[in-house]
Parts: sequence; C-alpha cells; structure tokens
Amino acid sequence: MTTANAYPAAQTIRTIGILGGGQLGMMLAAAALPLGYRCVFLEDAPNCPASLYGQVFTSEQLEDFIAAADVFTLEFENTPAKTVARLKQLSDSGEKQGMFPPPQALEVAQDRLSEKSLFNELGIKTVPFKSVSSKQELKAASEELGLPLVLKTSRGGYDGKGQFVVKTEADITEAWKALGDAVTGKGSLTPTPAPLIAEGFINFSREVSIIATRAQDGSIRTYDLVENNHHTGILATSHAPAVGTSHLLPEAKKAIETLMTHLDYVGTMALELFVSKDEKDKDIILANEIAPRVHNSGHWSIEGAVTSQFENHMRAVVGLPLGDTDNVYPSVMVNVLGEYPNIADVLSIDGAHYHTYHKEERADRKIAHITLMPNDVAKLDEALDQLVAVLPNKMGLD
Repeated sequence: MTTANAYPAAQTIRTIGILGGGQLGMMLAAAALPLGYRCVFLEDAPNCPASLYGQVFTSEQLEDFIAAADVFTLEFENTPAKTVARLKQLSDSGEKQGMFPPPQALEVAQDRLSEKSLFNELGIKTVPFKSVSSKQELKAASEELGLPLVLKTSRGGYDGKGQFVVKTEADITEAWKALGDAVTGKGSLTPTPAPLIAEGFINFSREVSIIATRAQDGSIRTYDLVENNHHTGILATSHAPAVGTSHLLPEAKKAIETLMTHLDYVGTMALELFVSKDEKDKDIILANEIAPRVHNSGHWSIEGAVTSQFENHMRAVVGLPLGDTDNVYPSVMVNVLGEYPNIADVLSIDGAHYHTYHKEERADRKIAHITLMPNDVAKLDEALDQLVAVLPNKMGLD
C-alpha cells in the first residue's frame, strides 16, 4: 500500500525549494506535484499564492528552508544574490543537489548594463545604449543617442517601473529627478547603487518573446515565438504562436540557446525581443532583456503546449528529460489586472481556461490569467472579443 508521502526508492530528490512564493512559484509547484515532487517556499509576504501548495518559510527561517529542501530554484530574478550563491555553494559541496539557474544568470539579469553588454559580446543585437551616472552624462547620452530615449534603472524595476521616456531636452532635469537616486542607492528605486542606462529609441512593429528550457545535460527545448501586447507597461496579452514570425524564429532560437549555453543555464528562460527594420527595410530582432525564470508570456503553455514551461523547468531542476514544446493549438493568454471577472462569464466562452492566483484585488495587480484555446482556430478572435467584454479591467483591448 502506498501513502501520500511515499517515494520510489531510487528518487533522491523529494522536495524542491523555491525562492519566492508568488503565482509563478504556485504554478511551478502545481507542475511538480504530478511528477512526484513537493515544494517549499521562501517568502516574506503573508498569504502568498504558493502557500496553497506547500510550507512557506520567511527569510528569518532561511536555515529551516534550506534543511527542508533537496534542490533549489527561484521564481523572481531580484532574489538576493547572496542567498543564491550560498545554495550553489552547498550544492557544489554535495550537501544539496543543485541551485538552478546558477548565480551568474542572476548577476546578468539583475543589471541591465551587464545584460546588454553580454548580448553584444555574444553577437546578439540590441538598441544602442549608454551608462549614465550624472545629469551631465544623461545630457551627453541624449546628444549621442538622440531624442527621444528611454532612461531606466539598471537594477530593479519591472512591469514598466523605474523608467522615464526623455522626449525633449526639457525632460532631462525631470528624468534625473525621477531616477537619479538609483545611482546612489537612495530612495525606493533600488537598494544597490548602480548607474542608470539610457537606451536609444527605436521604431519597432511588434514585441515578441521566446522561451526555452535547458536541461542539466545541456539539451535545449524551445517554444514558438509569441507576440506580446502591453498596457501601461504591464503585459496584457500573449498570442501563441506569433503570426508571421517563422522567418525570425531561427535567429531568436540561436540567441537564447547561445545565452543559455554561455551561462551554463539550467531551467526555463525568456528572452524579450523587439521586431524592427534594418536599413534595407528587412525585419530584424533586437534583444531587450532576459528573465531567468518561467515567464508571464509563457503561461499559455499550460494548455497550449505539449509540455508547459513550468513542467519543463521542474524537469530540468530535478534532472529529468525535457518534454515536447510543440503547440497544441494556437492560443491567447490574457492577464487579469486589479479586479476579478465573474468566473461563470469567463467559462461560458468556448476554449477558456481560468487560472486564479488567489490574490486580493488591487489596481493593476496581476491576480489571474485566462488562456483562450478554442478547437476552431477561426473562432480565436471572437473568443477574445467575448472575454474582453466581461473583463472589469479591459487593458485597452476594447
């Protein structure tokens, strides 16, 4: 007779420790459970989504968290680097069985200047950029890159936070006032002093992303390019696959595979890209940033791919073979921001799959997502229209 806590004798990894307890941690745990693995979480926020799937430890209980898990991963790139480095050290010594992804991936992802410099070193195209540590350097960058430009913190910031679009010379003072404290580590932008990054403004036709998973043996599985649409800096929808991008897929795959191999990466990674034009009016892709984790633009894969990004990540973390990443059907993932819709209204739409994050409602907060995947592909746009009609926050989709 088996019990709820029984494991095969040969299974040395039983519990996965996840740094973070948000919705990504929750969905990772949901993918791990059918494979025979439990999860515990390191998270200070009370009543976090992942608490539904396992024990949650606070940062003050770090030692207990470490003792409770056999192998470790994360759900958020701004995880303290010292914690990740320690878990890697414990794994290297044989006390634990791995920290994935490795610390060097976080070091790159946590610093936009290092990230874009690495892209260029590896032959991956980006927008032109400059490091900025003073108002005078910002003015010089505006003269070299031209206006408008986008000024960003190089550390911290997500979903459009920590950014300022400098449209005219008159905006330079206001931009420095808004973000300049990040250079000294003052204020709430970032606790770590770091230069700002000024990025040249480009005309792009689409925002796309590619997600891939790399196993411990170095094998890589990639998903199709998806097209992403944002509202006030927050992802609103992801269309999978991105229509009319098959000619860009080989370059995108090469870019993410090159990055993963260079970083000795294990797990799922997302690479965000802009589709633009070169001087010959030919489509090109420009790398924006990586996410060293499962990604919002891959949520569609739970229903829309043979193996989801979450399951493949967990397979990689515990050393299992990766699964097929082919699409099942074309789909659209829609984020639910701020206020929950009536679930009955959502599920009355053919092909709708509802995923709540069990969060309290708050303006522009990601509290759920819905994937639309009707059997008749021709009805996908119709299903999206029906969904937008019942969403309280329509995110500019109406």
